[in-house]
Amino acid sequence: MNTLNRRSFLRGAGVTAAGSLMGANLHMFAATLPDQDRPMAKNDHLQIALIGAGGQGQSDTKVALQVPGIKLVAVADCYQGRLDHSKELWGQDVFTTRDYNEILARKDIDAVIIATPDHWHKQAAIDAMRAGKDVYCEKPMIHLYSDGPEIIETARTTNRIIQIGSQRVSSAVYAKAKELLAAGSIGQLNTVTARWDRNSAIGAWDYTVPLDADTQTCDWPRFLGTAPKIPFNAEHFFQWRKWKAYGSGVAGDLFVHLFSGTHFVTNTLGPTRAMATGGLRFWKDGRDVPDVMLALFDYPEGFNLSLRVNFVDGGEESEGLIFTGSEGTMEIAGNSVSVSRVPRQKAPGYTISTFTDAMQQRFLEQYRQKYPVVHPEGDPPLGYDKYVAAPGYSDSYDHFKNFFDSVRTRKPVVEDAVFGFRAAGAALLSNLSYERDNIVHWDPVKMKIV
Repeated sequence: MNTLNRRSFLRGAGVTAAGSLMGANLHMFAATLPDQDRPMAKNDHLQIALIGAGGQGQSDTKVALQVPGIKLVAVADCYQGRLDHSKELWGQDVFTTRDYNEILARKDIDAVIIATPDHWHKQAAIDAMRAGKDVYCEKPMIHLYSDGPEIIETARTTNRIIQIGSQRVSSAVYAKAKELLAAGSIGQLNTVTARWDRNSAIGAWDYTVPLDADTQTCDWPRFLGTAPKIPFNAEHFFQWRKWKAYGSGVAGDLFVHLFSGTHFVTNTLGPTRAMATGGLRFWKDGRDVPDVMLALFDYPEGFNLSLRVNFVDGGEESEGLIFTGSEGTMEIAGNSVSVSRVPRQKAPGYTISTFTDAMQQRFLEQYRQKYPVVHPEGDPPLGYDKYVAAPGYSDSYDHFKNFFDSVRTRKPVVEDAVFGFRAAGAALLSNLSYERDNIVHWDPVKMKIV
């Protein structure tokens, strides 16, 4: 992760100011960078453990350890190779085990990162909270709808901190978009369009299977957990997202990020109606979840959300959200937010040109009296503005920083189990609609299928 000295950044960027980029007004805003954090006192240090040391788990831990005052002391995983690699990454003194209960029994662990397959999220989170540990749980929070209320209730009764790992909720970029939308920069919101497309084997979950994968190096029974009992299958073990017994398809992996961002920016509790379509178009390798999915959602606030994931997009990985309003559009792409304002004006009907010149003139005079110009140029400003976060900014870092701040202070997290359930519950509507070949309804307040 790149870093930038705060003083030099503020001197160079002028905090908010400007310049021109392809005709745009360019604004740079300061954002927390890793080297800006204050040193931690000894009694503020936290000891954490990782449960699930795959690609996401190792990535999460590397980011978490950049937050001052955090030390990794234990790792649990069902594959011996990842336990061995954890020692290579973080030191031979790191305790490793295939059974996460050995970690939860330790008194020297304050919090755990759960990055298991989806079908283990609920049980691992509940076990950790009951053992007195605070929890950072990867998205989607749930694998089944019944998981949500159990996790929420356990967090309440144990009084433990749990944060769900959709980092957009901590993003300074999404916070800027939220601010701009609330300020009326694009008028009344009517649609949100979001996508996350890929075109690679790794992007399509065709993860590497190690050469030593067998029943000795892999704890297959423990991995299966509540999933159907089948003979050892290395692809199921290492490429688990391709099967709905362990994962949640593109909806649980990628739609949930787009829901989290949309819900945060718009301050909504979720959709009321959903419909989805798609299919297995290219990656016909034994998986039982689609590689192309499109879905539409109705929101009670008066806007619609359109989502797309395409694992055969013919190009580079592409992600973004476009918010369309009555007077402009706002796009989030990477670490930037762009706003294009074109305030709508009432205009005479197209057929006015078929009238006589005299009638056209009379009509236009009356029309101008009835509909005076509401937004003269510059009020609000027309044109294009782009807001860019500081170089080196990471919303993943901010998300972990916010989690550890909550662990220390016991203040509410930025993404609690209720928010996580609403985002994941909305995302999994896509799978439900796809499987039923029907429209499905959701109560975002009660968080229930209707």
